[in-house]
Amino acid sequence: MTTVLVSGDDFIAPELFSAALSESLPSAGLTFRTLRTRWPNEPFGPVGADGQGNGGVKEASGTEEQVLEALGDASVALTQMAPFTARVIREAPALKFIGVARGGPVNVDLAAATAAGIPVTLTPGRNAAAAAEFAVGLILAAMRRITQADAALKEGIWRGDYYAYENAGLELDGATVGLVGYGAIGSIVARVLRAFGAHVLVSDPYADQARAHADGVELTALEDLLRRSSVVSLHARVTPETRHLLNADNLALLPEGAVLVNSARGELLDYAPLPGLLESGARRARPRRLRHRAAPGRLAAAQGPQRHHHPHLAGATRQTADRAALITAGEAARFLRGEPLRHVANPEVLTGS
Repeated sequence: MTTVLVSGDDFIAPELFSAALSESLPSAGLTFRTLRTRWPNEPFGPVGADGQGNGGVKEASGTEEQVLEALGDASVALTQMAPFTARVIREAPALKFIGVARGGPVNVDLAAATAAGIPVTLTPGRNAAAAAEFAVGLILAAMRRITQADAALKEGIWRGDYYAYENAGLELDGATVGLVGYGAIGSIVARVLRAFGAHVLVSDPYADQARAHADGVELTALEDLLRRSSVVSLHARVTPETRHLLNADNLALLPEGAVLVNSARGELLDYAPLPGLLESGARRARPRRLRHRAAPGRLAAAQGPQRHHHPHLAGATRQTADRAALITAGEAARFLRGEPLRHVANPEVLTGS
């Protein structure tokens, strides 16, 4: 009999984990213990850090006490957001496996897990389709002024001036689009953009050239991509190497009227120079005057540069939750069967090095 903690939340419910694992191991004699935290209806944050912010884990939901009480004698834990801090790992000696249903297990103290000999798995690509669709949606919204026209109409403004040639939107067909990063998400975005008829540039030092050629995209340096692209979309992970990958120096390379989409992580982009670039007129900043239909004869100055702001929703689909639970449960099933794991965050545990 194996006791398993399924720690879910309001996005990936505990039942998704238990159903997926039960399907993978129908006759394994599993006993489930359950914990449900309130993310995303309650925000995540750091857990277990000292007063100076040292130690602990980040982007976690729930408390150490909740996790320890729910764990009991469980040897396997499946979670998305629950905090597996050094304290939790130290006070749960029965724990032998932690499966995390997200792209990076930032809610787990990897050093503590490694020291305890506990493999920690993750779920790369769980939200790739969702994030790719969202990025393409943002690109289309910016190029065709969808969100501005919607917001204006709700305020009683009929944006008929968008049919004026100088204000009209742009098509993806024939456009050059640059993708910074060509992993699971970037490659899907490229496939969709090429279906629209776009020429796709890719900047990614780790991209496979043969694969890029087969996919019909052009690999190039970041500076060349920025100079040539009318649309740039970011799809890289945040590392010390990629933090502020786009900054004041290279953002100035973008052509006038370029669309910049960041549906990945905020730290890829240095936001400090953006207001200056936008207000200077360097990025699609052609001022115009609009007629306010709710008050005939009244004129209002346009905002000039276009800005689209959205919550971090790129991965928020039901399929993402289902897929994440299935991948995590699959790793747990392989662990319990003694089979090789596929997505291990601390592989040194497996090699003993």
